[in-house]
Amino acid sequence: MIRFAGLVVLLLITVALSGCTGDPGGVTELKVLPAGSLLIPFEEAEEEFEALHPGVDVQLEGHGSIQVIRQVTDLHRAADVVAVADESLIPDMMYRRMEDSEENYTDWYIPFATNEMVIAYTPTSRYAGEITSENWYEILDRPGVRTGFSNPMLDAAGYRTLMVVQLAESEYGNETLFASLIGNHFDPPLEVTTDGGVTTIHLPQIMKPSDQELVIRDGSIYLISLLQAGGIDYAFEYRSVADAVGLEWIPLPESINLGSSDLEQEYSKVKVELGFQRFSSIGKERTGRHIVYAITIPANAPHPELAEEFMNYVLGQAGKGRPGWPPPLGQGS
Repeated sequence: MIRFAGLVVLLLITVALSGCTGDPGGVTELKVLPAGSLLIPFEEAEEEFEALHPGVDVQLEGHGSIQVIRQVTDLHRAADVVAVADESLIPDMMYRRMEDSEENYTDWYIPFATNEMVIAYTPTSRYAGEITSENWYEILDRPGVRTGFSNPMLDAAGYRTLMVVQLAESEYGNETLFASLIGNHFDPPLEVTTDGGVTTIHLPQIMKPSDQELVIRDGSIYLISLLQAGGIDYAFEYRSVADAVGLEWIPLPESINLGSSDLEQEYSKVKVELGFQRFSSIGKERTGRHIVYAITIPANAPHPELAEEFMNYVLGQAGKGRPGWPPPLGQGS
């Protein structure tokens, strides 16, 4: 918990200092934008990389995966490295022309890790002694139980949470499961339609629950401190994050946890339609897929050669299957 508190401080400091320029004393500032679920691994990589490169200051700034990319494409902020929790976001959002340029923001990415969705909790969570992989949806539906997930408009873990719960209806033979756990906690309730065997969850422009039993934060990383403080009882999280910060967690069946590359066809039976009109030009629908992390270097990166060095270092470390890191591709659930 102490370590995570330090990460939150790091996140706030890097946001506050994001407009600072390089140190005139010769230190090179390498600006890295990782998805929130990569903050702990990238903090470790930052420390190690800086030890190998004394003249480099790696500046991390974590956001939800969609927000990570928007820092570059919409807010036009300079970034050396971009790493997200959903590989499909890079071609969808970055394979387009930069302002006043013939180049795209990027034309490539490298997939490097996977993960799975779990339900995280603490020993003091309501009904912590009762929850299992078989009854979790019943526990979360009990009166007074508070559940959190990240904003699907901003974060891949958010729209993946919706996919997990919708897929659970078939897994457990319960056609009202999504409405009970999520849909009915909005006013009006979230619209869900099915066409040709594919179920689409339609989101409003503002994701604001109508009661206190459902809590949404901008990124899944922000749910951890809330969970540890008792503000919520359960949170939909990535397994690597729950492990890294020492949370208890309930595994979910492969058929719904988005962790198996062999079940891509099953996962694709659920889509989430984002409510923001600004997404109309890059695709408003997110389709259920096996979780794959990806990394790229924007075409306008201030320090492309150093960015490549850092990227290669991260890829090398990710391939080792380090504790607290998302599993390398081929070693997921």
